[in-house]
Amino acid sequence: MATNKIVGFVCKFCTLVSFGLGPRPEVSAKLELVELPCAGRIDARMILAAFENGADGVFTVGCLEHECLNLKGSLRADRRIWRIKAILDAVGLGGERLVIYHVSGTCGPRLAKIMEEMVGVIDKTGPNPLKYRAQGERSNDKL
Repeated sequence: MATNKIVGFVCKFCTLVSFGLGPRPEVSAKLELVELPCAGRIDARMILAAFENGADGVFTVGCLEHECLNLKGSLRADRRIWRIKAILDAVGLGGERLVIYHVSGTCGPRLAKIMEEMVGVIDKTGPNPLKYRAQGERSNDKL
């Protein structure tokens, strides 16, 4: 049973097309993909909520810069991710748990590789310390 949880915020134009073209990832983690109209729509609230809800790692996948249908969406996503990584470092969660990737819409095998890389990140950083606190709060709510 997969104990690690990875959340991916993915551009529907490049990532989901790639996902359909490539092999299915064989990873030992629970994987949750959240479709975005553009990776540039990612914001700190979404990512921080994923960590608060027990994600051990979060990744964002956007288009290659020159292929972005929203012109500057990938650049916007890059800037936001780097700011959020700084927040995660400041609160002690670790910015290395958050990764951004850029893929072409025709690069199916790359997406499976990304998910394998994220499992490696989680193996290196360990489980999210907030996960156990959130689980404890949920069990206390039942009392």
